[in-house]
Amino acid sequence: MAADPPTTEAAPGTRRAAVDVILRHQHPGGGYPACPAFEVYGYSWFRDGAFIAEGADRAGAPDSARAFHQWCARVLTSRTGRIEALVGTLRSGGTPASGDWLPARYTLEGDDEGDTGWWNFQLDGYGTWLHLLAAHLRRRSADPAPYREAARLACDYLGASWNTPCFDWWEEDSHRRHGATLASIEAGLRAAPAAGLVEGGTAERALAAADDVAATVRREGVRDGHLVKWMGEGGAVDASLLSALTPFGLAEGELAERTLAAVERDLLHEGGVYRYLDDTFYGGGRWPVLSALLGWHYARTGRTEEARALLHWIDGQFTRDGLLPEQAPEGQRLAPGREAEWLDRWGPNATPLLWSHAMYLILADELGELDSAPTRGPQA
Repeated sequence: MAADPPTTEAAPGTRRAAVDVILRHQHPGGGYPACPAFEVYGYSWFRDGAFIAEGADRAGAPDSARAFHQWCARVLTSRTGRIEALVGTLRSGGTPASGDWLPARYTLEGDDEGDTGWWNFQLDGYGTWLHLLAAHLRRRSADPAPYREAARLACDYLGASWNTPCFDWWEEDSHRRHGATLASIEAGLRAAPAAGLVEGGTAERALAAADDVAATVRREGVRDGHLVKWMGEGGAVDASLLSALTPFGLAEGELAERTLAAVERDLLHEGGVYRYLDDTFYGGGRWPVLSALLGWHYARTGRTEEARALLHWIDGQFTRDGLLPEQAPEGQRLAPGREAEWLDRWGPNATPLLWSHAMYLILADELGELDSAPTRGPQA
């Protein structure tokens, strides 16, 4: 029988207390629901979950992070035959059937969700998991051995599939290759060998694939000196590209500076960050996740006061119950006329979004403010 979800002691009134929401909703088996109160977000994504585990780990709940990483390892190793067959098809030049690809999300028990009719093929989560698993292992001086088989499967899968169009972070644009997706894959393929998660031929193939990913992004995913949303077309940016700077590190130097400037110019507004300019989801509001991602990069690059301002903006997005939503409930929207259709379809904005809580904790930790009280109280 699975153990009860891990717990931690957090001082009331501090930012660290935000981890309690994460721990309260973690499944006994280790999976995190994206949002426990939002019907269609009741699944566990590798991407969201890896960031959630990172936030929990930084906030003093390593058992929670470990439980999630173990859950991911079980999900992968229980599908060994499926993954190896898929990789074999790709390496031989074949085309997998649509149902052969690994999904982006699973039930909290680790099962495929079944035929819900909701798009589910994304590659970024597996690279994100490898990258943040490696960070967890370093932070806790933990043995990589229990994860090696799962990491081998993930590396082989990503190494064979990375150039395949798939859905992006937002479950959109399945026919394109996305800058943020490729950045996560490149980071995961480099992190696994560095952390001792894969060795020998698997490590060599992973690093060779990472080099190919990076070369492709620089060749096809740069316009006017900055990263763009999609490979080979247009000049639009997406705030998910911030991950290519921090934490994934694909973009450095002038490329990182120009990408940051483009995101700031187009998507940063009064402390909050939009996903992309054509966003209509719930009217296209600003996302605490993305504000924290930008703040994380600011903190890493010495722009401390700007990072702190973003943290303070997120402080103001908490509900009276201490919950962070997916989108800021107030403020300018990019497409305000499109909000009602989503309210009619799915109800109010997803709250709490555990990913929002996690990114808030990561930013607070980067600034050394986990034990501080929020500087702005929760909204009415």
